[in-house]
Amino acid sequence: MQDTPRGRRGRTRARLLECALDLFEQQGYEQTTVAQIAGAAGVTEMTFFRHFSAKDRLVVEDPYDPVIADAVAAQPHTLAPLARAVAGLRAAWGHLPEPESDVVRRRVRIAAGTPSLRAAIAANNAATEQILVDQLVADGADPRSARVAAAAVLAGITAALLDWSQHDGLTLTGAVSAALDTLDGAR
Repeated sequence: MQDTPRGRRGRTRARLLECALDLFEQQGYEQTTVAQIAGAAGVTEMTFFRHFSAKDRLVVEDPYDPVIADAVAAQPHTLAPLARAVAGLRAAWGHLPEPESDVVRRRVRIAAGTPSLRAAIAANNAATEQILVDQLVADGADPRSARVAAAAVLAGITAALLDWSQHDGLTLTGAVSAALDTLDGAR
């Protein structure tokens, strides 16, 4: 049976990620080079860069912004900005497939323990925050209220993810739900 390009591409990407996480855990993120990752995965550096634009993308990639913005837009415009943002994130989370918790946990642990990656997380959060603010304002929210609501929601989710990454007994869904419940005033 012949390998499909899409299947091969997905396996190569997964192999790069697996090798990178192993190396990051063994010798540290900063000490690991793209050449080492590519070598461990049995590919060239050029192949690495076809799959990941930079080394930090292995750990801090965030493909969920469009889904979150659409979910916030779908919430009733009569809700307060914080309630809309929380409801939107809850709806978005409910429609996303459960990620491979072990891989996600490893990525978050590495990011949490690496100062330069914490900066990349902050940059990702700032971009997501702006998307949320733009959506809330477009739907009629006061810009200041929208900014506070978006920042609060992202701070809560980030805190929950960082905590979850350090405790193997917690589920990702449980951590996200608990954070949203707290923001909703239910906890």
